Amino acid sequence: MRLIAAFAALILAVPAAQAQQDAYITANPYLGTTVLPYDARVSPYSSYGALNPYTNGGGKIYAQDGTYLGRLNANKYDTESVSNPFGQYGSPYSSTSINNPYSSYGSPYSSFSARNPHTSTPPIVRYDDGY
Repeated sequence: MRLIAAFAALILAVPAAQAQQDAYITANPYLGTTVLPYDARVSPYSSYGALNPYTNGGGKIYAQDGTYLGRLNANKYDTESVSNPFGQYGSPYSSTSINNPYSSYGSPYSSFSARNPHTSTPPIVRYDDGY
């Protein structure tokens, strides 16, 4: 349920020009439009849903510098999920985790971080699997 807590603090926002493909994961409320709760990208019932604890799907997260940051889903057993506390992308100790408050991608002060409320370069969530 760590991902659910992260969604309470972060906003999944869709840039106006790319409404069906990419989204931002950010604490900056001024980037794009917030994704609605019934959108397939956040639904707990969709194979792409960020809140689905059984999927290995979901959006792929990329930092603006091109670094792959894992998959956005709630499956704590998925090796690529940001919800897996023992995986490379969900560990609070990994340098490529948005859950590491000291990494470039999880720090509230880094320009590439999802948790920086002032960034203009947050991670991008790409739904290129046929969404």
